[in-house]
Amino acid sequence: MRIGADIKRPPKELIEGLRTLGAATIAGTLGHMGFRNPHMTGILPQTKGKAICGPALTLQCLPQRPDLFSEGEYSDPETQLHRHVLYHVQEGDVVVVDARGDMRSGIFGDMMSTYFKGRGGAGIIIDGVMRDRPNVEKLDLALWLKGWSPNYHVQTDIYPNAVNVTIACGGVTVVPGDIIVADDDGAVVVPVSMAGAVLQDGQKHAEWEEFSRMKLMQGESLQRYYPLHPDANEEYAAWRKLNPVPKG
Repeated sequence: MRIGADIKRPPKELIEGLRTLGAATIAGTLGHMGFRNPHMTGILPQTKGKAICGPALTLQCLPQRPDLFSEGEYSDPETQLHRHVLYHVQEGDVVVVDARGDMRSGIFGDMMSTYFKGRGGAGIIIDGVMRDRPNVEKLDLALWLKGWSPNYHVQTDIYPNAVNVTIACGGVTVVPGDIIVADDDGAVVVPVSMAGAVLQDGQKHAEWEEFSRMKLMQGESLQRYYPLHPDANEEYAAWRKLNPVPKG
């Protein structure tokens, strides 16, 4: 079992900028930049209307093996690595768990989730399930999961093996410190090295889409206004001059 170092958190202005774009715009922008599938497939929003953006703390689970894991090890709470990923949580962080898509082991429950909320965590994303749904829902956390189970985290086939290491979640590689953007469309991964370019390109896209959406609502030509045809650039520029992008 391994506990990695704490993450390096990206600048807050970068986080706040990406937050305004949403998962769909970011996924499309990353796709054009060569990151074809940043979306964590099959991990669904459990709290409709929630949207988060924050750096990833990671937890890796592995299949149980008798020479590496035994239930007796967990008589000491501090050997439970799912606790240790929560010890790192700062305000705005996102915990991302590779639970191997297991549908029988509830990684976190009521008490762990309460601690996470008290630490100011932004949201939890699990390629697997949680437990204690009735009480967890009272916490109003932002959650993206595959579902729920009454079983505790090591009751069946997996056990937590490492904290803050590179993992896979929903078919996407997640490096500790990557920026996670999640909303009702799902959760996407933004590598920090690409985040500045994603923000710049995504903002441009969102800006002209505002104009295009208005035109389409008026019944205007789809061919001209989505995507914005070069012949419409001058018209867009004139409209934008009268309708400047709000500062901040």
